[in-house]
Parts: sequence; C-alpha cells; structure tokens
Amino acid sequence: MLIATWNVNSIRTRLSQILDWINRVDPDILCLQETKVIDDSFPIEPFQDLGYSVEVYGQKSYNGVAIISKIKAENIKKGFQDFTDSDQNFEIFSQQKRLISADINGIKIINVYVPNGSSLESDKFEYKINWLNCLTSLLDEQEKKGKLICLMGDFNIAPSNLDIYNPKKHEGGIMASDTERKALNNVLKGRFIDSFRIFEKNPGHWSWWDYRNNAYDLNKGWRIDHIYISKELVPKLKSCVIDSLPRGNSRPSDHAPVIIDLNLDDLNLDFYEDEDNFFEI
Repeated sequence: MLIATWNVNSIRTRLSQILDWINRVDPDILCLQETKVIDDSFPIEPFQDLGYSVEVYGQKSYNGVAIISKIKAENIKKGFQDFTDSDQNFEIFSQQKRLISADINGIKIINVYVPNGSSLESDKFEYKINWLNCLTSLLDEQEKKGKLICLMGDFNIAPSNLDIYNPKKHEGGIMASDTERKALNNVLKGRFIDSFRIFEKNPGHWSWWDYRNNAYDLNKGWRIDHIYISKELVPKLKSCVIDSLPRGNSRPSDHAPVIIDLNLDDLNLDFYEDEDNFFEI
C-alpha cells in the first residue's frame, strides 16, 4: 500500500500537477497540506473520477488538510476537539485547520500541517510549541487504545542537522531550534519511527526548497515533511522515498511528496523487542 504526503501550497493552483502525479505514482492514500480552500470549494470531483474518496478540513486562503484514499476511510476526525477526553481546552486551535485523521485498512492515518512558528521570538512560535504539545496528548490517547498509526505531513521541523543543507547557518533558528526538536521528540516518544531514516542515513535529501534565491536549482533544501509510523509497522515497511520531480514543474509547490510502501497483507504484526536495532532493518 502506497501512502504519501504532500504540502501542495494551494490545491486549486496545483490541481493539474497533483492529478498528473497521481496518474504517475498511483498512491492508495495521499495526504495533502496547505490546501488553502474552504471545504465546499475543494475540487473533489477530479479525484473521484480517478477512484478516490476525499475527506477535507480547510479554510480560505490558509492552512487546510485533506485525505484522498482509494480505500474506504472511516472514523473521520477533524482537528483536536473530538479526540480528547481530557480537561484541556483545545478551542484555541480550532480556527486553524491543520489536522485530519481517518481509520483506513487497519491503520489510523493522521495528517498534520504543523505551524511554521515564524521566528523564535514570535507569538506564533509559542503557538507552534503548544500545538505540538496538543498533538502529543492526542497521540497519548491513541496509544492507550492500541492504535497502529501513520503520522505524516509538513512538520516544519528538521529533526537533525542531517536534514538541513547548511546546518552551520541555520542550526538553532526557526525549524531547527532545540525547542522545536525537543517538542517533536516528545510527540514521537520513541513510539514512532522516521520512515525515511530507516533507509537513508546520509544528508543531502530534502523535501522543501525555498522559492527564493534559486534554492531548488542549487539544491539548498530542508527535510521537513515526514512520515512516522508506529514501530510495530516497521517490519511491514518496504520503502520510503522523496519524489523531488514535481518541485521542478512550472509554478510548483515548494514541497515534494514523500511516499512509503507498506505491506499490509497481514496485520498480525510482531513487535521488535530490541529498540536499538530499529534503524538496522
């Protein structure tokens, strides 16, 4: 089963590119971020014509997430509010449409568009960290329920200096600060594995290139789009790749799709007891 994530930076602007990519790659599930359109205006029919169902959670001009799937999606949740039974107040996050989830083929698919944070001194940065803490609470609840999870999207965080083209210049700044990385590690808590790093240990692999300064042509990018899977799913993971080809399109998104291939013919999954060897598969 092919599962992909892609920040498309406006569904209406990139629609033809997305459809062309689907026809080329044929994913089973595609999670989109930054759709930038209200739900009623989302172009659902072109995806239905290709055999996909569409679940959306969007807003005008900003943010927005969607799950596009060949396989029936059930238990659709939008945002944080319906996820938690705790006393925390999640209303502060309801105005920004950044999270959608669904149960598909035995796995909970969670699609996120993590706030950028703007700068370390900004109120938006505090919002980003609080948002990530809220995501941690959500995942804590799902873990208690024994859910197998595929958590993906634009995280706006480079997990390590391997994920930045020039770490000496950018380390400690926005998307590469200790505070953000600690918040991300708190989300993961060792229960999720970075799919890409199972197969690729070296730097030089990016999912986002700034529109400015000829960054794509000079390959000055960051890896900030991720697919994390429950560690129980690691034995089922066949591959994880970043498809940089769409970034070379005319008027592209500044992000590239990330794709995993999971063999889910049998969901009687064995646990890996030696956590130190997860990355040696």
